[in-house]
Order: sequence, then structure tokens, then C-alpha cells
Amino acid sequence: MTEPVVLAVDDLHVTFQLANRPAVRAVDGVSFVVRAGESVGIVGESGSGKSVTSLAILGLLPPRGVQVSGSIKLDGEELVGKSERAMQDIRGVKAAMVFQDPMSSLNPVLTIGRQITETIKRHQGVARDEARTRAIDLLDMVGIPEPRRRLKYYPHQMSGGMRQRVMIAIALATKPDLLIADEPTTALDVTIQAQVLDLLRHLVVETNTALIMITHDLGVVAGMCNFVNVMYSGRIVETGQRHALFASPRHHYTRGLLASVPRIDGVQERLDPIPGSPSDVLSWDLGCAFSPRCPAVIDQCLGKAPELIETSIHTRVRCVNPAPVDAAVWAAG
Repeated sequence: MTEPVVLAVDDLHVTFQLANRPAVRAVDGVSFVVRAGESVGIVGESGSGKSVTSLAILGLLPPRGVQVSGSIKLDGEELVGKSERAMQDIRGVKAAMVFQDPMSSLNPVLTIGRQITETIKRHQGVARDEARTRAIDLLDMVGIPEPRRRLKYYPHQMSGGMRQRVMIAIALATKPDLLIADEPTTALDVTIQAQVLDLLRHLVVETNTALIMITHDLGVVAGMCNFVNVMYSGRIVETGQRHALFASPRHHYTRGLLASVPRIDGVQERLDPIPGSPSDVLSWDLGCAFSPRCPAVIDQCLGKAPELIETSIHTRVRCVNPAPVDAAVWAAG
């Protein structure tokens, strides 16, 4: 039985317009769906538009100088065009977000317990004692030892991994249908990274929450997500089921990201980084934005933006000269 669609993003555009400066299309026609109990990865370098996409979903973009168009439906309810007051009732109840830096996201002058209980009381309207009991249960669920005592701690008294677990506990406090994790392991060492990812994986299974994992690291989504969306310059350039995409990535940008990830099996002798930088792009109006950095650019790459075409039953790619099917560089476990 197919799980219901929790989030449906269709032709999402986000344009930044500053005074006396040309408009910047940070997100340019992005579409994807996330079902209950499903993990979807959005991958790309800094500036690809992945974080702006997540902020647009939750209505967290600044009100001035930003134009959002397209459709964002959460549990069938259209979010584009909703007022800030209406979005406040949606954030934390139907959708929540785990940010990449818990030290700057948590209030340094409030205890962990107060920050969790305030979220519960604000959105669930329960009494103080019941909120405190729920907070203890949440800290225990995310693996924090001695949760009753930790309620009295301030953020600076906890390690980076424990602070990130607190952020996850706050996000899950009201049992949201959608959880967005924006680079949740960036500031953590590899051991703690693995623990946080394992925690998120189990929570998705246990609570049937829909998860969007935003990261620059394809290695993270390899063992975490059911589906992968690879973004470049505001558009999805390759998308598909995890195993199919990793077994045979067709877009040269996806292959470049994979070739930049160190392997632990000794197969890859040297890293092969993508040449240039994310700022070396071509306008989609003039052709493929990745063409200035692409090792397989041809004349057809210029003049017209490529469409997102189906390459197999499980994958689609935005490229007129995709890599051969047998050109696998990595396989997801």
C-alpha cells in the first residue's frame, strides 16, 4: 500500500530582488513529493538552492525583496500565499525543522527544559507538568542520558551532539507530519554524525514522519534516504530512487559530487573534484547552467535549457549528453 503524500512541491520559484540590482532566481522550477515514512534527500553545493527551498516550504524567507511562486502543499493544504500568522500555526505542528548549528539556534539564556516545554505548551495547550513530562520523554527518545536532570541544563553545558539531539527533540515535540533536517551533522565529528543520522533514520520508521534531508554530502543520503534530488543553480538536475541513482548516475554533476567523496574500501586512489566553483554558472535561459564546469559539454548544451527527462523507470536527468549507463562511480548500500 502506497503511503499518502505529505508534501507536494510543484514548479517552485524563489526570486530575490534587491534595489538597483538584477533579480536572482535562487530556486527555479523545483518539483518533488515526500510521502509519510519516506526520507528524501536534497543534495548540492553551497548556492545550489537547497536551503532556500526548505525555507520557502516553511515560510521562513524574509517578507521583503523575495517573490515565491508555484505550489507547496502540506497535507493537501496550499502554503504559498499564506500569512505569517497562519504559518506560525503550521510550523511546529505540521512541519518542523532541525537547523545545522544548534548552538546558534537554541536560546543560550534559557534552559533546555524551558525551550522544549514552551514549544509543547504553545502548540498543544497542555499544562506545565504535562509538558515537562513530555519533554523528559522526548529527551529520552532521542538518546540523552538522565533526561530529567538535563532539563535544567543550558545549551553551553551540553556537547554538540547532545545539542543537536535537543534540536531534534524540539522539532518532534508536536509530532509533525514533516521534518526538515538542514545539514544536521555539519558541525559534528564523524562518530556523532553517525549517531544523529541513525537517530533520524529510526525516528522516521517509528513515527512515520516524512523527512527531507538537506546536505552537500551524497555519502550522507546514501544510507539515509529513499529518494535523492540533486540540485544545481536552483534546479533539480538529477532525481530518482537512491539505489538506481547511485548505481548509475547520469548527470556529470552528480558524478562529480560522488567522485569528491572519499571511499573507505580503497577502490578510489585519489579524489577528483569538480573544476571551478558554484559561481561559474550559465543562466538557464542560455543553456545548461553546469556547462562551464562540465567535462562533457557539447554544442547542444548551449542555447536552450535541457529538460528533466526520464532515463530509467527510477531516475530522471536534466542533460542532453548524459554519462553512459555503465559509468557507475559508487553504489549505495
